[in-house]
Amino acid sequence: PEDVLRHDAARLKVLIARHVCYTGSACGQSILDNWEEYLPKFVKVMPVEYRKVLENLAKR
Repeated sequence: PEDVLRHDAARLKVLIARHVCYTGSACGQSILDNWEEYLPKFVKVMPVEYRKVLENLAKR
Protein backbone atom coordinates (compact mmCIF):
# COMPACT_ATOMS: atom_id res chain seq x y z
CA PRO A 1 0.00 0.00 0.00
CA GLU A 2 2.81 2.45 0.77
CA ASP A 3 4.18 2.06 -2.77
CA VAL A 4 0.75 2.84 -4.16
CA LEU A 5 0.59 6.02 -2.10
CA ARG A 6 4.09 7.01 -3.22
CA HIS A 7 3.08 6.34 -6.83
CA ASP A 8 -0.10 8.39 -6.39
CA ALA A 9 1.87 11.32 -4.98
CA ALA A 10 4.38 11.22 -7.84
CA ARG A 11 1.59 11.08 -10.43
CA LEU A 12 -0.27 13.94 -8.76
CA LYS A 13 2.86 16.08 -8.79
CA VAL A 14 3.40 15.40 -12.51
CA LEU A 15 -0.22 16.29 -13.28
CA ILE A 16 0.02 19.57 -11.36
CA ALA A 17 3.35 20.39 -13.03
CA ARG A 18 1.78 19.83 -16.46
CA HIS A 19 -1.17 22.01 -15.48
CA VAL A 20 1.23 24.79 -14.48
CA CYS A 21 3.17 24.37 -17.73
CA TYR A 22 0.06 24.61 -19.90
CA THR A 23 -1.83 27.28 -17.96
CA GLY A 24 0.75 29.31 -16.05
CA SER A 25 -1.32 28.71 -12.90
CA ALA A 26 0.09 30.62 -9.92
CA CYS A 27 -1.94 28.42 -7.58
CA GLY A 28 -0.48 25.27 -9.11
CA GLN A 29 3.02 26.70 -8.87
CA SER A 30 2.45 27.52 -5.22
CA ILE A 31 1.42 23.92 -4.59
CA LEU A 32 4.59 22.67 -6.27
CA ASP A 33 6.75 25.17 -4.39
CA ASN A 34 5.25 24.04 -1.07
CA TRP A 35 4.73 20.37 -1.97
CA GLU A 36 5.38 18.88 1.47
CA GLU A 37 2.82 21.23 3.01
CA TYR A 38 0.12 20.65 0.39
CA LEU A 39 0.47 16.90 -0.23
CA PRO A 40 -1.31 15.83 2.99
CA LYS A 41 -4.29 18.01 2.01
CA PHE A 42 -5.06 15.85 -1.04
CA VAL A 43 -7.50 12.95 -0.69
CA LYS A 44 -7.76 9.96 -2.99
CA VAL A 45 -11.37 9.23 -3.94
CA MET A 46 -12.52 5.91 -5.38
CA PRO A 47 -15.71 3.86 -5.52
CA VAL A 48 -16.30 1.72 -2.41
CA GLU A 49 -16.66 -1.49 -4.42
CA TYR A 50 -13.37 -0.88 -6.24
CA ARG A 51 -11.59 -0.36 -2.91
CA LYS A 52 -13.01 -3.68 -1.67
CA VAL A 53 -11.70 -5.46 -4.76
CA LEU A 54 -8.23 -3.99 -4.20
CA GLU A 55 -8.28 -5.03 -0.54
CA ASN A 56 -9.31 -8.58 -1.48
CA LEU A 57 -6.52 -8.79 -4.06
CA ALA A 58 -3.98 -7.56 -1.51
CA LYS A 59 -5.01 -10.33 0.91
CA ARG A 60 -4.13 -13.05 -1.62
